[in-house]
Amino acid sequence: MAQVLEFRLPDLGEGLTGAEIVRWLVEVGDVVAVDQPIVEVETAKAMIDVPCPYAGVVTARYGEEGSELPVGAPLITVAVGAAASGDSTEDSQAKGSGNVLVGYGTSEAPARRRRVRPTPAVPAATNGRSITAEPMGEQDDGNPAETAGRDTSGAVATGRADGSAGTAIGRAGAHEAVVDGPVPVISPLVRRLARENGLDLRELTGSGPDGLILRADVEYALRAAAVPRRTAPETAATPTTAPATTPGETRIPLKGVRGAVADKLSRSRSEIPDATCWVDADVTELMRARTAMNTSGGPKISLLALLARICTAALARFPELNSSVDMAAREIVRLDAVHLGFAAQTERGLVVPVVKDAHARDAESLSAEFARLTEAARTGTLTPAELTGGTFTLNNYGVFGVDGSTPIINHPEAAMLGVGRIIPRPWVHEGELAVRQVVQLSLTFDHRVCDGGTAGGFLRYVADCVEQPAVLLRTL
Repeated sequence: MAQVLEFRLPDLGEGLTGAEIVRWLVEVGDVVAVDQPIVEVETAKAMIDVPCPYAGVVTARYGEEGSELPVGAPLITVAVGAAASGDSTEDSQAKGSGNVLVGYGTSEAPARRRRVRPTPAVPAATNGRSITAEPMGEQDDGNPAETAGRDTSGAVATGRADGSAGTAIGRAGAHEAVVDGPVPVISPLVRRLARENGLDLRELTGSGPDGLILRADVEYALRAAAVPRRTAPETAATPTTAPATTPGETRIPLKGVRGAVADKLSRSRSEIPDATCWVDADVTELMRARTAMNTSGGPKISLLALLARICTAALARFPELNSSVDMAAREIVRLDAVHLGFAAQTERGLVVPVVKDAHARDAESLSAEFARLTEAARTGTLTPAELTGGTFTLNNYGVFGVDGSTPIINHPEAAMLGVGRIIPRPWVHEGELAVRQVVQLSLTFDHRVCDGGTAGGFLRYVADCVEQPAVLLRTL
């Protein structure tokens, strides 16, 4: 008999709580192999093809294209060991997927197994097909057993009228009493989330392998605690209503990249006491130096790469600005490596790719990495790893034809350097009035990590390197 296994949306990266289904790559009834991409999803950070850890026949899909699913919600169910999948199916299932996803390992199934109570089969209408799954009596720890029959008419199959994320998680054993002993939590992010919200993890029953408590479990408990308890049972479910729209008004959901940007900028403004200083600089000599570099042969050097090289040199002199603040511990966390983010405007919205170990790269290497990440941002193929971990951001808003700005710090970083457009202006050069290429540089910094003297020193050093590139040679 074929076993029906449920594959849920995995944790796709740090800080990601869900994803939007862009395009299904399989249909109900299709035979899939281990690690075969089954769906293309868009997170707040990147477009990702999600591979299936099982081999078998797809028996159900959950969520329509364009709908959003939370991490931990069902994606598909797969009948493994079916005749259509061949004899190799069970071998592939025993060995597991070779493609690591958070919550889905690559090793063989552990010896310890847990039993799930059978549940009645439920017909599910998916892509015009009616599917009835047989209840399963036993399932590997890595994937709690569920029946394939679920309602897929909405974005997520749930048992609540409001379609909230928590009921889509499928909590096997949620009826069991809380027991004493070690709390089954691996992720420090989950522990911190519970601690910051005063939630006792011992009161939760995890939906992960062996009752492992996942981030989705904590978030569900927090949402449940926020719902006011009703004094009397309701006779009917109260329908959710959308906010009233007045004539001439258009409401655009804050989701995907736009929603992530909104959340991050709001958090930055609410948590970081920022200040901004700026200076005009004569960039003529730097532009001449770049021209000389690019006419001497070899790969082209971008202006952004030269500015990045100046930033890393400045951060070596003023390391206070390559840091973050841990208010819970009341500590400034100073960082050794410079992972340089740069703002990139794309059709999906503003993203900030990160050049890892920028302090260890020369101008040629920086140019190549900027070009690669910019192309990936344009095509929407940046990975979550390429969009996280930044320690300082370089923002070239001059490409929009503006001179200055007061940028918002990219939380949890401590500073951001802004670069305006480069235009010819009258400038006193060597005691005489001349037309020079001038740029406005602005530095927004977290006033908790340093005072104005440090921020001003950093910005002045950057301006000196821009005006006299030879100054940079002292740090090479």
